[in-house]
Amino acid sequence: MAAKTSVASTAGREIAATRIFAAPRELVFSMYTDPKHIGNWWGPRGFTTTTEEMDVRPGGTWRFVMHGPDGRDYRNRIVYLEIDLPSRLVYKHDPEKGTEPVNFEVTITFADLGDETEVAVRMLFPSAAAREHVAQKYGAVEGLSQTLDRLAEHLAIVRSGKA
Repeated sequence: MAAKTSVASTAGREIAATRIFAAPRELVFSMYTDPKHIGNWWGPRGFTTTTEEMDVRPGGTWRFVMHGPDGRDYRNRIVYLEIDLPSRLVYKHDPEKGTEPVNFEVTITFADLGDETEVAVRMLFPSAAAREHVAQKYGAVEGLSQTLDRLAEHLAIVRSGKA
């Protein structure tokens, strides 16, 4: 008797993007894990980010506040699940009590292309409805694109020596 294989579909449950950055992989990876850099680019255009705590290790937590252009603050908590320096970062968006219960898991891979790095971001939601809620209410699809744009801009500044 053949063993049964069960494969869970992620159709309709994810938001994903891939971008190539003009910087070596170790530098790009550090942009995601060094609080001195992340506040310069994290979030869509018009947002600023204040890191309250960043403990980059499996089980460690990153607590931060995204300050919106409308004056609203969005508290966030991320729990790191996997860190494979400099090729892979996996974390769970795990909101604290009193904030909207938006849960999802993010996997980011960093492919070494020499002087460039291909970054692939995949946000996986528990359901298609949860994905749609975040896409509609928070503009997550466009927000991810703008965040990656801002990362490219910050990397250019860092590489020029002006940061």
